Amino acid sequence: MSVSPNSNPLLMVFQEHYADLLAFLARRLGNVEKAADVAQDTYVRLAGLADTAQILEPRAFVFRVAGNLAIDRLRQERRYCALQGEESDEEPCDPMASPERSFLAAEAIEQLDHALHRLPSNARLALLLSRLEGLTHAQIAARLGVSQSSVGKYLVLAMRHCRDWLRQSECL
Repeated sequence: MSVSPNSNPLLMVFQEHYADLLAFLARRLGNVEKAADVAQDTYVRLAGLADTAQILEPRAFVFRVAGNLAIDRLRQERRYCALQGEESDEEPCDPMASPERSFLAAEAIEQLDHALHRLPSNARLALLLSRLEGLTHAQIAARLGVSQSSVGKYLVLAMRHCRDWLRQSECL
């Protein structure tokens, strides 16, 4: 069964934002080749969807599908790495395996969440759009209705605030 991009609006969004999607996946996976593979898997997954009329934010949906597939890919690689580690007498590959590290990571996330809630709304939104959605300064500026330089200032403010918040919480 062949699906043309014109018959599926998600495929049109995929093609329109392919460069941004690839950059987003490359940042998440740390490798352009893996990002291209996940992007291809994303296209296949989107092509298989029958009912796309209920999707209110197609771009966000495409990026969410790609992000979920990237997470699946990373988990698969960790499992493979762990299996390879069991076969040899080497240390397991996953440094987050210990309960202590998991607890500390969850605590750090909670601290960052508190820090984010204390930010001005535009700075918080700019940071989330940049880091989670992978949007460029120009795209964030268009969404927020501000200049690109304001977006840069928001991001610097947000990063400094989070850094200072974490340093302060470490001292306590």
